[in-house]
Amino acid sequence: MGGHDEHDKWIVRSDDGRGQTFGDIVASRLSRRGFLRQVAIASSVMIAAPLVGGEPASAAPRDPAFRSIAPTTPELDEIVVADGYFARTLIRWGEPITATAPEFDVWGQTAEAQAEQFGYNCDFVGFLPLPLGSTRSDRGLLVVNHEYTNEELMFPNYDPSQPTNAQVDIAIAAHGVSVVEIARGADRSWSVVRDSRYNRRITGATPMTVSGPALGHEWLRTNGDPSGTRVLGTLNNCAGGKTPWGTVVTAEENFHQYFAHLSYFDEADPRAEVHQRYGLPKTQSERGWELYHSRFDVSYEPNEPFRHGWCVEIDPYDPSSMPVKRTALGRFRHEAATFVVAPKGQVVAYSGDDAQFEYVYKFVTSGTYNKTNRAANMRLLDEGTLYVARYNDDGTGEWLPLVFGQGPLTPENGFTSQGDVLLRTRHAADALGATKMDRPEDIETNPVNQKVYVVLTNNSRRGTTGQAGTDAANPRASNGTGHIIEMTEQGNDHAATQFAWEIFMLAGKPEDPSTYFAGYDKSAVSPIGAPDNIVFDREGTMWIATDGAARAVKLNDGLFAVPVSGAQRGHLQQFFSTVTGSEVCGPEFTPDNRTLFLAIQHPGEGGTFAEPVSTWPDRQGLPRPSVITIQGFDDQLIGE
Repeated sequence: MGGHDEHDKWIVRSDDGRGQTFGDIVASRLSRRGFLRQVAIASSVMIAAPLVGGEPASAAPRDPAFRSIAPTTPELDEIVVADGYFARTLIRWGEPITATAPEFDVWGQTAEAQAEQFGYNCDFVGFLPLPLGSTRSDRGLLVVNHEYTNEELMFPNYDPSQPTNAQVDIAIAAHGVSVVEIARGADRSWSVVRDSRYNRRITGATPMTVSGPALGHEWLRTNGDPSGTRVLGTLNNCAGGKTPWGTVVTAEENFHQYFAHLSYFDEADPRAEVHQRYGLPKTQSERGWELYHSRFDVSYEPNEPFRHGWCVEIDPYDPSSMPVKRTALGRFRHEAATFVVAPKGQVVAYSGDDAQFEYVYKFVTSGTYNKTNRAANMRLLDEGTLYVARYNDDGTGEWLPLVFGQGPLTPENGFTSQGDVLLRTRHAADALGATKMDRPEDIETNPVNQKVYVVLTNNSRRGTTGQAGTDAANPRASNGTGHIIEMTEQGNDHAATQFAWEIFMLAGKPEDPSTYFAGYDKSAVSPIGAPDNIVFDREGTMWIATDGAARAVKLNDGLFAVPVSGAQRGHLQQFFSTVTGSEVCGPEFTPDNRTLFLAIQHPGEGGTFAEPVSTWPDRQGLPRPSVITIQGFDDQLIGE
């Protein structure tokens, strides 16, 4: 663990320099709260803190009614689901989604065909009932993100140092988003409605517009778009969210990897330091797109990276609509965009910056949601306040506003406008002294208890030489397995600027003394590593999808259910296990909770086209990222 010996790694340093063992801290916590019975809690986070707005009435959901499966190891190339349930592949990479699209032919791929076929590496999955405004669970639109491409699995004879023009263009077309209509038949199986007027692809080359405070900013202007108002494509779409008015906001995450040649920049140019802070490579990019598309070469197009790293709003119900990059929500490596309506009608969006030592954010609209006028909501995300979180050691916290002219965000400190603050969101958060976190992944609100859950997947560098040490909200050095924080907004108002928080879970194998499962008996829980995406069912039970368990705990990734309140709080049970080389993401329920959608991303990662390590799902030599459905044999509610 980062060079520490067995004694040091279980010590947390207090402000006066004295050491406390994990047991000391837990004992103090237990004496004040009286509800934990184990010794695996780290740091002063577990000191009881008064809830800023008072404790809400707690729900008492039933323990999920399934028998936990045994975890599988990376050698097993089979999906496993709990007894009483079955899984089917709904749609896989390359399947045609329009009436004119050709059938998939791995040996005859073209960018034109891919632009009408289901994209690669599916991540976020959103189900939107048809018609708009209904709660139907047998027909709807499935909106799926396509985060990135594994060219070594897509193409024979792929050379990462010198990809072909055709391979690059196919990969660009395989990025983005797919919108497909799906329907459940009389036999309860789901299928794609291929001739639906709603079906479309949004790719890495689809035209889209820009809105909000950064619109037209000089750093958004390029040779191809001197106005700074039009962008080609959305890239590295990881998680996302659904707005109350029926649009989807897709989050652009690791956009930096597509750009090249930062070393050619004049170091005196202020843009150089910003690009460096966002991780742009100094030489050739990972994918070589700049070989054929000059916009990915910052020596030619120095502003193109500023046009990525945003949240992008898409209207799946209007196939003729143009996606919009909403700059008011800030620019960083967005993971998730989770929406909730506050008591006074403002719309709140939570999002994390998915990198080590980055931050947790939320955006609060200036206007209010109009449930009877959809058109009136379409510009809500252009005006409001972006906040970044500071977690205090006593279990309280503040949302710090990223507003030009307030605090350190002034011309004297190098900030020139609100657009500039948003283009340099990371710098603004640095200046405000926000809490550096262990890779914020998904952030979701629980519709039953109104709490907010922040998923932190890992941070192997915390506490290592030259890096930030542990703190209350990130209590483990060399945190390879991740954790989850539970937040209560003041007065259960998601627009509030204060909150209370505590650790809900410290992930890992139960026998690891640093793990913690909300106080539940660790001998009865499943091992879990690298939590990533979460969703809540209508009971308020949390479902956790993982990404990186093979590294973190030497097991395949999976899906887990855990109650967040009542006697079973913290009783984590594994429901599903995925195949070799893949992660599980995008968990999504139909409104009736009888179908669960999962995205199986990058199956077979670690292999090659010629030597695959997975052949899922078709067993024809080629792994294909896919969305699956899980249902009960007797059509019961999932997990109930």
